[in-house]
Amino acid sequence: MSQLPEQSSTQPSPRPAPPSPPPPQPPPSRAERLVGRPAERPVPTSADVARLAGVSRATVSYVLNNTSAVRISEPTRRKVREAAEELAYIPHAAARSLRAGHTRIVLLPTANVPIGPLHSRFLSELQWALRRLDYTVVQYGSLGLDGDEAARAWAELRPVAVVSLGEIALTPHGVEILKRSGAKAVITLGPRRVEGAHALVMDQREIGSCAVGHLLERGRRRIGVVMPGEPGLELFSEPRLAGARAAAAASPTGARVEPVPLSYTEESAAALAARWEGLGLDAVYAYNDEYAMLLMRALQDAGVRIPGDVAVLGADDLLLGNLLRPRLSTVRIDLVTGQRLAALVDRVVRDPGGEPERHDLMGALAVRREST
Repeated sequence: MSQLPEQSSTQPSPRPAPPSPPPPQPPPSRAERLVGRPAERPVPTSADVARLAGVSRATVSYVLNNTSAVRISEPTRRKVREAAEELAYIPHAAARSLRAGHTRIVLLPTANVPIGPLHSRFLSELQWALRRLDYTVVQYGSLGLDGDEAARAWAELRPVAVVSLGEIALTPHGVEILKRSGAKAVITLGPRRVEGAHALVMDQREIGSCAVGHLLERGRRRIGVVMPGEPGLELFSEPRLAGARAAAAASPTGARVEPVPLSYTEESAAALAARWEGLGLDAVYAYNDEYAMLLMRALQDAGVRIPGDVAVLGADDLLLGNLLRPRLSTVRIDLVTGQRLAALVDRVVRDPGGEPERHDLMGALAVRREST
């Protein structure tokens, strides 16, 4: 008898399940019907915006560049802006620069030294004002650069304007480098003018002179002037000391001005307070409100009476100084507004052929409170 072949113990593999159908796609938007879905469409162009808005490319350019020379109705402007928003269209800065012959970049070298709240607010206001005028503010880290080397580095970005805060010692040759690269406006902030550049003069000597003048009026004759130990602040502290000495020298009653080194630490302030009696000073102008508050607390901890033994004066008129006990006397610094500086940048960019101008950027006023 023949035997049936043995059945294999291996079971046949199950058939793979059919692939799941793709999830339903949402209906295409108006922009997607025109230029495709995001995953498949190229970078949107002004021609795409023009088609979606039903206008010419020239109209798109006029609207998005805020051109005032051509009259365009508000409904048309709104259609163009809505189409650009729907397409996520961003104008190409390089292409716009080629058409205009220059960029819209205003280069602002970043500060390499600590700056107080007053200057921070001023610079923030300047940047906002420039942005409203359709400029792009580029902050450039210039640490390690100086003079003409810095000018060449800045020129590589082809800025239409440079606003130098004075830390970099620009030379007339550096100004010429920037102008040859296309910069229509070169503006310096600092105590000195640079040939070929517009000068915004921030004469720090006026602050020191105002401070010592106030202390002299209060009958003080042996005046310390705090010299911060932090590197870079000598740009401000040395002219303030020079102004303080000039005010003392001009006083008919005579006065002594003594520089007093102080770092912005509690340990440095405590060490200075411990030897204060040996300095023989009856007043101190403490560079700014922050150093004044630091030193005043250390002097009080050391048993020095304020203002009985020592009058203390700061600068910048910070709110916190008015909340201390005793309230801190200060020098209020009135800076020209950022809007005014932005307007100067815009005016010089539009008319770069004028003679370089000088503008005084700040004034100083002593504010008497309890600490003096």
